[in-house]
Amino acid sequence: MSNDKRRRASVGHLEAAFGVSLDPELLERALTHRSYAYENGGLPTNERLEFLGDSVLGVVITTALFHNHPDLPEGQLAKLRASVVNMRALADVARGLGPEGLGAYLLLGKGEETTGGRDKASILADTLEALLGAIYLQYGLDTASIVIHRLFDPLMAESAGRGAALDWKTSLQELTAALGLGVPEYRIEGTGPDHLKTFTAWVVVAGNRYGGAEGRSKKEAEQRAAEAAWRTLTEQAEQGAQGDGGATPAQSTGTTGNGAGAKHATAASPAGTPTASPAGGTATETAGGTAADPGGGAAAGDAGTSDVGSARA
Repeated sequence: MSNDKRRRASVGHLEAAFGVSLDPELLERALTHRSYAYENGGLPTNERLEFLGDSVLGVVITTALFHNHPDLPEGQLAKLRASVVNMRALADVARGLGPEGLGAYLLLGKGEETTGGRDKASILADTLEALLGAIYLQYGLDTASIVIHRLFDPLMAESAGRGAALDWKTSLQELTAALGLGVPEYRIEGTGPDHLKTFTAWVVVAGNRYGGAEGRSKKEAEQRAAEAAWRTLTEQAEQGAQGDGGATPAQSTGTTGNGAGAKHATAASPAGTPTASPAGGTATETAGGTAADPGGGAAAGDAGTSDVGSARA
């Protein structure tokens, strides 16, 4: 047995998370990333299982959405599916499998191991699909469908509740437009060496900051910051509608840090982080990725290119 397999977490916890036991050989193949296969004599990789699992996941989610939303047109169903079956959503599901997340069970090459591969969204999403493909091969579509519903039903319900938007940034922009709060602006900070860089994002809405969320890429961090803002503003809007006069967040006074849902928001800027300054000419990243400079001229936004690839839609 290799040192890699000895160090790997017990697969029993992983199988318990799925609710099924898998043939050991099939399970090992589903967990074998190509980097590990190449470093160990060209072993079979999980890529064929990933290809199969992607299709199985797609048909189960599509069928569920078709039946759960009989009045939605094709375009909205497609958006809703894209908000569930995408790399970031799959990676988040994968991180919740077992006591340590799916990353603890992966067979990775030394290069991926040293560059944080166990928490890369692309690797986690692909491996989850490979495992679903393995479950389909061993048990058939009915069992695979049960497993997929167990893992993805909460996500489907949540996605339907936020308007079938493609992502949290889209959802937030739709919400702020409806509440009259203007366009969200994003701030990004990066820390760590290039091969293990972590990004922290904040989103500014109507002068209030939300998030402080981390991600392995700028895109991931921005999505998490947008989610925090969306949840807080939604909670505030619901509470305002139930309170005196039905005030919206745009009409209320005070800072976000002292208001409802403050657990998702920070009213004060961390030291060294630029704050919104419409009069002072500080460059800010807008939702479109371009920073407006009130002092004159436009500056390129800090959108960058995600290091985890494009989302599967």
